Amino acid sequence: MKRLILFSMVCLMTTVTLAQNGTPAAANDSVGWNTMEGEKLKEIIVRGSKIVQRVDGQTIYPTRQQLESSTNGYSLLSKLTLPHLRIDPVMHTITALSNVGSVQVRINDIVASKEDLLVLDMKAVQHIDYIDNPGVRYGEGIAYVVNIIVKKPVSGYDLGADLTNTLTAVNGDETVYGKFNDGKSEFGVNYSLNYQNFKGMEYEEHATYELESGEQRNILRQQLDGQDRSLSHNIQLTYSLSDSNYVFQSKLSGLRDIQPHRSWTKFATYEDHYASRTSSPVLDLYFHRDFRHHQSLTANAVGTYIHTDSYSEHNEGGSYAYNVSGKTYSLWTEAIYENRLKPFTLSLGTQYGQKYINNVYSGDANANNSMRSSMLYLFGQLKGRLGKLGCQGGLGVSTRYYRQDGWNDRFLLFRPKLTVSYPLTNNLKAKYDFEVSQHVSQIALVSDVSIKKNTMETLVGNPEISPNCVTSHDFRLTYSTPKIMTELQGYWRQNANCNMEKYTRKDGLFYQTQTNADNECSFFFIQSYNRWEAIPEHLSVTLYGGIYRFFNFTDDYRHTYTTFNGGASIEAYLGQWTLTAYADNGWNFMEGEHRGHQAPAWYLTASYRMKHLTLSLYAQHPFCAHPLTNKTEVLNCYIHKEVSQHCRDFGNMLTLNMTWNLSSGRKYRDIQRTMNHRDTETGILQSK
Repeated sequence: MKRLILFSMVCLMTTVTLAQNGTPAAANDSVGWNTMEGEKLKEIIVRGSKIVQRVDGQTIYPTRQQLESSTNGYSLLSKLTLPHLRIDPVMHTITALSNVGSVQVRINDIVASKEDLLVLDMKAVQHIDYIDNPGVRYGEGIAYVVNIIVKKPVSGYDLGADLTNTLTAVNGDETVYGKFNDGKSEFGVNYSLNYQNFKGMEYEEHATYELESGEQRNILRQQLDGQDRSLSHNIQLTYSLSDSNYVFQSKLSGLRDIQPHRSWTKFATYEDHYASRTSSPVLDLYFHRDFRHHQSLTANAVGTYIHTDSYSEHNEGGSYAYNVSGKTYSLWTEAIYENRLKPFTLSLGTQYGQKYINNVYSGDANANNSMRSSMLYLFGQLKGRLGKLGCQGGLGVSTRYYRQDGWNDRFLLFRPKLTVSYPLTNNLKAKYDFEVSQHVSQIALVSDVSIKKNTMETLVGNPEISPNCVTSHDFRLTYSTPKIMTELQGYWRQNANCNMEKYTRKDGLFYQTQTNADNECSFFFIQSYNRWEAIPEHLSVTLYGGIYRFFNFTDDYRHTYTTFNGGASIEAYLGQWTLTAYADNGWNFMEGEHRGHQAPAWYLTASYRMKHLTLSLYAQHPFCAHPLTNKTEVLNCYIHKEVSQHCRDFGNMLTLNMTWNLSSGRKYRDIQRTMNHRDTETGILQSK
């Protein structure tokens, strides 16, 4: 009788939980409860859709097999095959395969670093929010947000190492870490060492220049040998104090090049050299507090210092060398108030930043570039449901200020955004998103520094660049069942007065700069994304692809381009073994007068899981000795260039990953938030 009563209580708790959350539990998730006397009840499995559609994206519940076979955050995300993203679990990179904006990875809604993803505790992962229509809450220039939701450990310790080493080239990324919990406090430390020495690089450029006299000069730049090497390390110390209604966290990290990052390129008659050494300490403070009546307040402050010393040589047509000594100081703060009203959640917040850059160029590029900039961003957002209609609407307003030498300017930018979704049937959902925003150029492009690229070309900054208006429309139809998820997306973006490149010629030389006078850059695409659980919990297949059309119009040129972008992946879970295969054709695009092609990628992975140790073997670009790493074409009325780059070390690349983890006494309670709003923009203009 006692067990029957307890079993009834558990069933009631499960029903209430599902009704409150409004979303099904993860596929293959299991929850076990203990009695007061310590007796463990039989495991209850609640099955539901692994992907839940939301007004701003998807909530993805990883299966038990995906979590157990994943060695770190990159490994887990690569198995999810998120639309528009390429996750490289070997090089530890996440790339947005589009030019609609950047991708931001978070853990419990706070920006995460590479180290945070490498030490991610798979046992604590609850679900992943993939936000492909970020609201105004996330600031400007963010197109995709991956938010990993994890539980809060309250006791015990977690020790581990994530060691990645390429067997066919000199490339490695080693991380060791420890986390210790004592009541409300958690102490953490991790150290990482990153090194690489890539050889066998090939660069070939066919360039045609039309001089003022009408004469055409043809130049072949063909690399005979080259090398790219680096050695750096990073240490991170964290402390957090949390209770059921508040979290305080502090993180101190330091990144430094042990040896300068060096690259060397040998051509037929000359050599180019580049060396750079950077050190950057960062202090990050975070506080979150929940109040009564479903209200909360979040505050974050990040201070960053970057010191860079670099040296560049571009010796085509004669010696040209310069040094840069750069210092960057920045402060970024954020405060957000949230009230979970019914039927909407209200979010109000502000971001404020100050940045000072002092880059001293000496040698053949003699300049002293000092710049001060500030940013103030205010936003308000409502998100919720009206019956079956899901809505998200918001407005962001920001002001930006720049000052260098005798030039200064201030911009006022607006960002209205509206997203609505509606279920047409139980399995079919329609969603529309509209946004108007402003694109702000990189700080380096608005500097007043000029850098020689080669004997014919010079890169020139333009302090008079102003932000351009971006209008986008996004419509999607999504059909989903527990075994099939398919999405058809139509997207249109228009950039009025776009910041686009411009070439001018004078006295036999060509100058490349940025301008936004009467320019328009727009594109649209129609894409389909499909995922099929062929054998639930054992075999899944993903296919995606679309047709893209680009338009680039100015007073000087009119360029259009049509291309196909797509990819596929297969995942198989066979007990302790996990086998995956992934391939895409890169990202073909056209912006300004550059028609570009990011390198295609294809990977094969085999992982074997033991109790505390997981071994993974990655084969990248198999059956290809010199894979393409980049290809571009310049279509200017004065200059036509075709450039291709290959790398021998990337071909038939075999990498071994060993992950070891030992934990004891781990119990989980709340949400743990990690943060990493590191500033990396130095404002140094480079010809590379």
